[in-house]
Amino acid sequence: MRALLQRWLPGPATTNLSEQLRSAAGILLGLFIGALLCQQLLAASQLHISLIAPMGATAVLLFALPASPLAQPWAVIGGNVVSALVGVACVHWLGNSLNPALLGALAAALALGAMFALRCLHPPGGAVALITVIGGPAVQTAGYQFAMLTVLANSAMMVLLAILYNNLTGRRYPHTQQAHIANLHATRDEVPTVRLGFKPDDLDAVLKQYNQVLDISRDDLHALFMQTEQRAYQRRFGMLTCGDIMSRDIVSAEFGSCLEDAWRVMREHRLAALPVLNRADRVIGIITLADFLEYGGLNDIHGLNHQLKKFLRKSGITHTEKAEVVGQIMCKQATTVHIDTPIADLVPLMADSGLHHIPVIDHEQRFAGMVAQSDLIAALYERRLAEAVA
Repeated sequence: MRALLQRWLPGPATTNLSEQLRSAAGILLGLFIGALLCQQLLAASQLHISLIAPMGATAVLLFALPASPLAQPWAVIGGNVVSALVGVACVHWLGNSLNPALLGALAAALALGAMFALRCLHPPGGAVALITVIGGPAVQTAGYQFAMLTVLANSAMMVLLAILYNNLTGRRYPHTQQAHIANLHATRDEVPTVRLGFKPDDLDAVLKQYNQVLDISRDDLHALFMQTEQRAYQRRFGMLTCGDIMSRDIVSAEFGSCLEDAWRVMREHRLAALPVLNRADRVIGIITLADFLEYGGLNDIHGLNHQLKKFLRKSGITHTEKAEVVGQIMCKQATTVHIDTPIADLVPLMADSGLHHIPVIDHEQRFAGMVAQSDLIAALYERRLAEAVA
């Protein structure tokens, strides 16, 4: 019996006390403010119902499980309103011919079918359908007005408050599907990490075989698997960090460095990229050979030498539309990593995002070095060689 009970007991919670208190505060504010606003909104109508009980369940999903597919705006608004309409239709068409218990069960079942068909599955919708049947004369008399006024107002207000509260407290909502990384070379090949690991098609096939509703989106499930793989890489390759493999004696540029000097330095040191630092040694950008090609109009191979000299040469005038210094053509949104970042975190950045050189910053957010694809390859090779010898 003890073993049986242990199998039935839920596993330990994965959320800390701070997240639990954040969710509880959201439900408190959402239901209270939502009720007050709906009272004002529906004051001019003939309805005397400003808040329905299923909104308590909706609030749990919106504020405690904002990433759930069941808690997204269309699921909440569509699921509740469609369920209310189904319940009202059942009362109007079958109310006099069926037992109330059977009528309520039928309304909930039909509401579930409608939610499946419209892709707006929302568990509190079953309660909304039921309450339209057993909610008493006030609800039944209001009929379709109850669905299109009270239920719609309650659902829309709760969604708006959830958007505001969740985003203010650091939770992304709505939890829209994320765009997948595009192939930078515009070919039919998939990005490297997808070629080597499991593919989205594999996940789709498993989900289809599983054939059950999961309270997690496909994108979130894919992201969790990828993060799990990444942690496995970290364990396999040890805790080598960016600080262990980076180059420390690095040539850099400033915002006001002239283009000719930056080009000469890159050519002399055979560099493909230069970090751009301010006077506090903080990274403000990065300039690459690709930036020179793009801004210098050097994509056409004909007359390349002439165009390059023209682009690098100073104009000699104070006001010109031509780029004169590094800060005008550098990439201002430079991706950086911390010296304590495990090298496994570099794999998706360099393999999928196409980054060849990444500045490394220290604990004071100052520039500490540069890590290149060659550094990562050498580190992985050395670790693999050590494993083979062992």
